[in-house]
Order: sequence, then C-alpha cells, then structure tokens
Amino acid sequence: MDRIYAERLGQVDLKQPAPQTEPERQYYFMAECRQYVQGLEQELGRRPTFFTQTFGCQMNARDSEKLSGILQAVGYAQAGSEEADFVIYNTCTVRENANNKVWGRLGYLNAYKKRHPHMKIALCGCMMQEPEVIERLRKSYPFVNLVFGTHNIYKFAELLSLSFKQKDTVFDIWKDTSQIVEDLPIERKYPFKSGVNIMFGCNNFCSYCIVPYVRGRERSRKPEDIIREIQRLAADGVAEVMLLGQNVNSYGKNLEPSITFAQLLQEVEKIEGISRIRFMTSHPKDLSDGLIAVMAKSAKICKHLHLPLQSGSSRILKEMNRRYDKEQYLSLVERIRQAVPDIALTTDIIVGFPGETEEDFQETLDVVRQVRYESAFTFIYSKRTGTPAAAMEGQVPEEAVKDRFDRLLKEVQRIASEKANALAGRKEPVLVEEVNAQDPRLVTGRLSNNYVVHFPGDAGMVGKIVDVKLEECRGFYFYGRHLCTHI
Repeated sequence: MDRIYAERLGQVDLKQPAPQTEPERQYYFMAECRQYVQGLEQELGRRPTFFTQTFGCQMNARDSEKLSGILQAVGYAQAGSEEADFVIYNTCTVRENANNKVWGRLGYLNAYKKRHPHMKIALCGCMMQEPEVIERLRKSYPFVNLVFGTHNIYKFAELLSLSFKQKDTVFDIWKDTSQIVEDLPIERKYPFKSGVNIMFGCNNFCSYCIVPYVRGRERSRKPEDIIREIQRLAADGVAEVMLLGQNVNSYGKNLEPSITFAQLLQEVEKIEGISRIRFMTSHPKDLSDGLIAVMAKSAKICKHLHLPLQSGSSRILKEMNRRYDKEQYLSLVERIRQAVPDIALTTDIIVGFPGETEEDFQETLDVVRQVRYESAFTFIYSKRTGTPAAAMEGQVPEEAVKDRFDRLLKEVQRIASEKANALAGRKEPVLVEEVNAQDPRLVTGRLSNNYVVHFPGDAGMVGKIVDVKLEECRGFYFYGRHLCTHI
C-alpha cells in the first residue's frame, strides 16, 4: 500500500466516532475492517485472501483497482482464483451475456461457500443498478453478503464493515450522485501504466445503451485532482496513463471555471516522467478541432484514437440518437487524418439494430472501406430492457443479423490485415508490458498505435520503452527485434 495511504490509516482513532467528512470516514472504516480481518486471520491460522473478478470496460477495471487497494489495506492478500475468503464481482450490464456470466459464477460460489461458511461474497458495478437484478438477488441469492452499485464505490470500506457486523445481506444502491471522493487506496495492476478516471457518467442516452441509466449523469473531476494523481503516478514510475470516461470529449462541461478536454491534455503533457498518454472513449459528436490540434502537436499522446461509429447509415444513427450522420463522421475522420497522418483508428460497430435494412448495412460497409480501420469491435445488437431501442419495432431476424455480422467481420479483418502488413519493416518505440505467456524467451509490448509486438527479451525490460524493428506481421500482431533502449 502507498506510504501516504498507510500513514492516514495509521492515524485513525477507533475510540472516536466515525468522521462525517470524506475520505476520512472511509479510512475510519478501513481501520475497523482491519480488526475484523485480523480476527479472521487468527481463526484461520493464515492471512485471509481476496479475489476480484472484473466484467466490462476500462472504467470497471479501474474501479476494481480501487476495490483491491482497500481490501489490501484492511489486511487481505490477493488470491489467483475464486477459491478465496472474499470474492467480489465488479459487474457489467451492457449486454445480456455479461449478466448471464455473473449468474453462472454465483452458482459456483454458492457451492464453494457451503464448504467454507466464513467466506464473503460481494457484488458491485453496473448490473447492480438494475432493479430486477436486486429483486432476483433478494429472492434467490441470500448467500451473497454485500451488494452495491456504481455511484457509491467510494463507500466500500464502510459497507464492508457493515457486512462484518450483520448477518443479512447488505444492499446499498443509489440512483445517482454528484459526489466524487478522492485519495482512497488503489492497487494498480501494472507498475508502469495506469488508468485515470477523469469523469464519471454519461449524458448521451444513445437509444440502445443502458450506461446512462446505471452510471448516472456526467460529472467531471477537478483538473487539479487529476493532475495531482498523475504526478504521483509519475513519481511512482508510471510511464503511460489512460484517461478514462464514458465520453472524454465532454470533459469539463460541468466545472467552474470551465475547462476542455484538449486543455486538460495539454496540462497532462507537462508532467515529467509521463511518456505516453492514451484516452477513451471519444464520442464523434464532441471531438473538437481544438482536440485534433493538440493531438497533432503532442509528443506524448499516442497515435491511436478509438472513435465509435456504431452504424454507417445516417437513418440508423438518428434512430440510435448518436447526433451525427455518416457525412459528418467521414468529415471528422478526414480532419483527423490530415492533422495526424500516422494515426491508427479503431471503432465499435453494431449490426442488427432495430429497423436496419440491407441498404443500411451497406452504408456501414462503405464507411469501413473508406476509413480503413486498424481494428474494430463488432457486435450483434443486444436488446437491453429499459432502453428506447428495446421497444422499437422492426427487430431484425437472427439469420439476417448473423449473415451481416459475418460479412462485416470478414471486411474488417481484411482491411486490418492490409494495414498491419504495411507497417512491417519499420522501427517503432514499444512499451514492454510483460514476459510472453507462451514463450518466456519473448517479451510482449505495445506500439503507440496500439499494435502488439513480441520480440526476444527478458523481465528486466518490462516497463521500459525500447526501439523494435517490426520484422514479421502475423495478421494483427508482430514479431520483432529489439534495437536499443529508448527510455
């Protein structure tokens, strides 16, 4: 645990009432939880363990690092599997399949807990914001100890303490919040790169998307808090940061004084020690020419932009409530490519949105061929109860959707392979991320444009930026040769 967090925890006086201010209140309950965990350690004759399973997006992954930080602060040791003393699922609900995975894993945990009755199970995240999920948990899953949502994750220590004190399941679900609590422990997955939340929630209400209903309305962190966090990360050896938000391009709109995302990026770039800056996700309707200009001049912003399309049909985009049309999207891409010629563009595309015709689908293929994405996440439309699209007429037959999906995937992969092959032979700086899992003689890293490359190396290179010659393209990744240390 970070020394600063440890000092704050060590200063807590449990003889006094719990503070009412944050984050002091949460440190009080961390200290309280630590007493319970120490008692469990004496009972078990070993240090209790925890396991965090993350479903969903980068925002969830960052939230899970916060959960892990608090669990380690109160005395748990991280385990490598669900056979642990405390298991928490950080859930996603963007697609029904994500919900089904959680229900399936709960069945396994129920059986395991019967053999280990001291075990605790917690659920949090987007899925917990759905009323029907909470009703099902109350009725059929009494073995779960703690349930909370997306808005009160900062209260995890307080809720954990309550779950130690009471036998019944602790439910704490908020409909929304305007509160942002800073300076709680975080246990990063990687020592050399880190996600950084710059905002929470979403105001866009795309007709197919449940995120605004479960993540709440947009609220931006203060720029000074973001800068302070990144400065601490840089001092701790982090070379790459990923700025995270449901729509980073609308950052700062609710702040006084106002600040744009482009201005925030310029401030982040000034931080010494940070070599690479990434961000996601960008909504096309809010991507400004000012942001494009900052990207073009930057020496640190990575040459990769994830720009969700969703559909190439202007008619379908209107039904999706995306608030741009095909021509506007293509114009935006042209401006980006003119300013940053070597940028890699990736996207999200939905196939089978209600009312989609073959002509609409052909419009999507047309955009794919014009933009020539480096890669694309392609999805079959998933009907989400509670969204406007779920009630729309013209649900596309499964057979037609599957056929279109297969054709889209084939075209995306063909173009992506051509784009990747064009890079073979180039020398590129690579951030080494890990020793290769399949071949320990190799290390695996990532280019600025987000391509993956494997090349001979050792664990001492992890976290460093090195120059690599891309010698062989294998479709969507490369084999290369290390030339020299870049940073």
